[in-house]
Amino acid sequence: MEATVLESMRTTLRGPVLGPQDSDYERARAIYNAMIDTCPAAIVRCADAADVAEAIGVIRDVGAAPAVRGGGHSGPGLCLVEGGVTIDLSPMRWVRVDPEARTAEVGGGSLLNDLDHATHGFGLATPTGINSTTGVGGLTLGGGHGHLTRKYGLTVDNLIAADVVLADGSLVTASETREPDLFWALRGGGGNFGVVTSFTYRLHPVDTVGVGITAWPIDAIPDVLRWYREFLPQAPEDLNGFFAVLTVPPGPPFPEELHGRKMCAVVWCYTGDPNGVDDAIAPVNDAGRPAFQFTAPMPYPMLQSMFDELLPPGLQWYWRGDFFDRISDEAIQIHLRHGSELPTPLSTMHLYPIDGAVHRMGADDTAWSYRDALWSGVYVGIDPDPANAALIRQWCVDYWEALHPHSMGGSYVNFIGADEREDRVRATYGDHYDRLARIKAEYDPGNFFQANQNIRPAVHA
Repeated sequence: MEATVLESMRTTLRGPVLGPQDSDYERARAIYNAMIDTCPAAIVRCADAADVAEAIGVIRDVGAAPAVRGGGHSGPGLCLVEGGVTIDLSPMRWVRVDPEARTAEVGGGSLLNDLDHATHGFGLATPTGINSTTGVGGLTLGGGHGHLTRKYGLTVDNLIAADVVLADGSLVTASETREPDLFWALRGGGGNFGVVTSFTYRLHPVDTVGVGITAWPIDAIPDVLRWYREFLPQAPEDLNGFFAVLTVPPGPPFPEELHGRKMCAVVWCYTGDPNGVDDAIAPVNDAGRPAFQFTAPMPYPMLQSMFDELLPPGLQWYWRGDFFDRISDEAIQIHLRHGSELPTPLSTMHLYPIDGAVHRMGADDTAWSYRDALWSGVYVGIDPDPANAALIRQWCVDYWEALHPHSMGGSYVNFIGADEREDRVRATYGDHYDRLARIKAEYDPGNFFQANQNIRPAVHA
């Protein structure tokens, strides 16, 4: 990008504009996944919606490719485009809570820990993910599931409104009554429709929760999964538990004799009386007595940040995912085989429950198209060493290819891998794809925003 263009943006935008020659550029282009090494021509750190609109105008005028960065957690690195311009929302980290209305308005560059900290002061929360350093933007636009999903639904089920800067630079507010088609598309359709500069969420009473971790030897996967698939869908919605295969990390709350062992586990969150978590998860013994069990009342933001230290920014990541409406006996054997072959200590597999409140929304109420799914699965290769990038990727691909025939065909859009093709995006949106393409044609007919799991604008006859 010509220096004159950078200087022009620097004079008109409130936030800093960084080019490759600037001292902060390397740090600014680093994202959560260190496997991504992409060099944009410029990084525009927008202070507000006006900056976003101005940046879009410049990007459009010079014919550059845009990308949007919220928290920088995009596994495929969709917040960067080689030679393009990143619209970086990280300066827009703010939260305004209305405790009487039980709502929170959140800046587009905010992280989950910003939202959780602000709402926790009022004994409130909204469903999001499980890692506090994740950006609210990417998580919300993809759907959003985590510890509170069975009780209160997806993140998009709790989205009330969004302020969006469109491809033509105009600012609109989308809600059920204003720009309703756009609002429908934002709830699961990813970053295809504009730059969301603020989100407004519905909040729920959540303060201290009961937290549990139950773990078994890795060869207990069949017994645990056969129990888990029957128990959890019938459990009270106050109880959420995601299944995982993992290597026990070297630290608390795990005892030293378990450090480095491959195990299967369930991580529990109980939104009933936090002191009742032991009773709530007592049926785990039906799967076989756990080799390790930890329970404790815990402030909700503490649970949300539990994995932050274990998974700091700057690791190598590769992931793929799928939705499941059952855990078949054949799938259990696949989990046993590939789960027993974790390639590195941080690599893992999770099955997140997405039933309960999720199923009370209509199939066509939002762009999220798998309301009948029971689990969202993800296979994640993680390691600090770039030399192991091919190893962790191949393990994920092998795991996914073995289990995909037992899936529903589509994936949580935020779990689509960097090298997966358009057919995966279509499979993820299913019957909703054509409607999304029509809305894309209305709000972004030139496909200006395509650094995402892209939905091409419909071509009108």
